[in-house]
Amino acid sequence: MLRKIESKNMGSSDMGWLKSIFHFSFAQYYNPYNMNFGVLRVINDDLVQANTGFELHPHRDMEIISYVVRGQLTHGDSMGNRNSLGRGHVQYMSAGTEVYHSEHNLGEETLRFLQIWILPDKKGHKPNYGDYSFAWDDRKNKWLHMVSSKTGDAEIKINQDINIYSTELDKGKEISFPVKEDRQAYLVQIEGRSSINDVDIYERDGMEIVEEDLLIKAIETSHLLIIEMNKQALSR
Repeated sequence: MLRKIESKNMGSSDMGWLKSIFHFSFAQYYNPYNMNFGVLRVINDDLVQANTGFELHPHRDMEIISYVVRGQLTHGDSMGNRNSLGRGHVQYMSAGTEVYHSEHNLGEETLRFLQIWILPDKKGHKPNYGDYSFAWDDRKNKWLHMVSSKTGDAEIKINQDINIYSTELDKGKEISFPVKEDRQAYLVQIEGRSSINDVDIYERDGMEIVEEDLLIKAIETSHLLIIEMNKQALSR
């Protein structure tokens, strides 16, 4: 099963300093039929103007992944961590019993990043933070496995049975991705345009996939992200 979700039909917000597209219900965008996809609770595609950002605020009982598309993301938190990340790099945080953090664009260009929230396997985990600067070429015309469960083999490991991959596919190239029995996946066309099982998908669109293997063809150079997980009754 495939279901394409066009970005124009997603939730959105324009606060001046921050412009967002919400793949699922978030903030003032509330749709009771679009709360999550399995354990995937939030994907926000955020544009943050220079010298602005999210001031210190709390999270708990959530696995949070930030994927930088362009610009610089600067993170600070109540555990004493502080770092800046660029294009293709990933920041992760297990909020657990509670963490306060801030996220800013201290650079000169607009920051674009995907903010991804995943429900943990249980409540009350010890808070944790980390980041990883992946080489861009590690995803050129192949899948880069960035995030897995604690028993998986990705560089980043979180408290849930989930896998996150990225790729940049050159125009005219093809790549496959298996979504096996009892598994599902959510895809984001971050940049460019591609055809997925003969369905055209454009920049900032999303796609739900349940138990169906994918053949992705890059109509234009395409930057994509896939979040693969166990099939769950929480899905719509």
